[in-house]
Amino acid sequence: MVGAGAAGTGAGAGPRRGPVMAALMLSTGLVALDSTVVATAVPQITGDLGGFAYFSWLFSGYLLAVTVTLPVYGKLSDTFGRKPVLVFGAVLFLLGSLLCGLAWNMGSLIAFRVVQGLGGGALQGTVQTLAADLFPLRERPRIQARLSTVWALSAVAGPGIGGLLATYAGWRWIFFVNLPVGAMALWMIVRHLRDPRRDAGRARPPVDWAGAVAIFACAGVLMTALVQGGVAWPWLSAPSLGLFGAGLALVALVVVVERRAADPVIPGWVWRRRTIVAVNLALGAMGLLMVAPTVFLPTYAQAVLGLDPVAAGFVMSVWTVTWPVAAAFSQHLYRRIGFRDTGLVGIGVTALALGAFQLLPFPGSVWAPVALMAVVGAGLGLFSAPLLVGAQSTVGWEERGTATASVLFCRQTGQTLGASLFGAVANGVLAARLGGAADLDAVTRAVEPGARVPEATARAVAAATQAVYLGAAVAAVVAFVVLLAVAPRRFPVPGTSGEGAGE
Repeated sequence: MVGAGAAGTGAGAGPRRGPVMAALMLSTGLVALDSTVVATAVPQITGDLGGFAYFSWLFSGYLLAVTVTLPVYGKLSDTFGRKPVLVFGAVLFLLGSLLCGLAWNMGSLIAFRVVQGLGGGALQGTVQTLAADLFPLRERPRIQARLSTVWALSAVAGPGIGGLLATYAGWRWIFFVNLPVGAMALWMIVRHLRDPRRDAGRARPPVDWAGAVAIFACAGVLMTALVQGGVAWPWLSAPSLGLFGAGLALVALVVVVERRAADPVIPGWVWRRRTIVAVNLALGAMGLLMVAPTVFLPTYAQAVLGLDPVAAGFVMSVWTVTWPVAAAFSQHLYRRIGFRDTGLVGIGVTALALGAFQLLPFPGSVWAPVALMAVVGAGLGLFSAPLLVGAQSTVGWEERGTATASVLFCRQTGQTLGASLFGAVANGVLAARLGGAADLDAVTRAVEPGARVPEATARAVAAATQAVYLGAAVAAVVAFVVLLAVAPRRFPVPGTSGEGAGE
């Protein structure tokens, strides 16, 4: 087996792996469903609680809490073990869900969503780390495919589940339904998960609480600036400039604190090891490009192709099917040509498919974007799974939580940056095409069921979508260049003569 990379012993070894894997998939489903189910219940929530002007923080607050806590939870799992962090995250997530269901106004609901996010960060990072702890290298793509399938099913089913619960049971049940599912996952984790034994003579290092607080504050300020910039206030306004200035000052503080820490939350090796740096930058670029199909394709499908919301959802969901299939297949490729070269094939295919959106005619056939999105999903499956598995396999158990958290943090930061950047690009194109009189909200109203979309609006949406997809293609090229220039051709996997062998 692959030395540290196998990690098939200890944490849930033997027959316990099945129940633990089921618990991890349930935990992943809770985190993945949480944003999509809430989105369709916004009208009912704001109608009951008011506060429509602040409803976007139902999503932003949750996203911020998940993202900024990832590095902290990663280090804590390396220090105290996976099980205590996972149990703490599950309990906190369930507490946040209960409080959300009992919220009395929009302010309290937003605050309790942040509590949910604080638990969700522990679940998301620790589940991915345990996927590497529990299974040897040759099995990890299959496990990543299962987790990717959970995310895909959540993206497809979440809006429908949220709509049904909000309509027939009340919006509070969107949060209450988490309680029995989460309780089942928590019971299986407590009963079946076993952390690997630590060296008996190894002293536990002191927790770098000062670094954790500094990182939390720094990431929170910068993420708030990215999430709200261009939405709540203009990019060059005093709030944006103040937040970015404060964020840069906090970056300097983090560097000073972490250099002095005996066991820093973000150790220096995260930035010194070529493999980890390359994977972090490449998956950060992937997070950025993922915004294009997730956010803008449904509007394109309705405004340009004339589809109803259900059919538009089908166009978007195609890539969520090909992604896990390609992720499961990737092991057959990287065992022959290596992690890096498999990633290069995947992101190269993705860049070509994203760039091909520029060639779509107006209005065109629905099958062309469906085919392109199928290729994009397959490319990203070949890209993301080998890089995550490869990065996790280059470190031992005591560093795997930190390495995994850094990868996930960079990917989510890329998604946040992509939402802000591509939102500005799309708004700029729409304003230019429609004489400055339209924004994305106006376009959304134009594609409501039964509304007739003027040709000028449809052409503007097509142009905006093509511009966004061109930006996404550029991000894919950046990821390709980073992998080619920074990542070693052979990832240094302990206990193997070559990464392609897997044994």
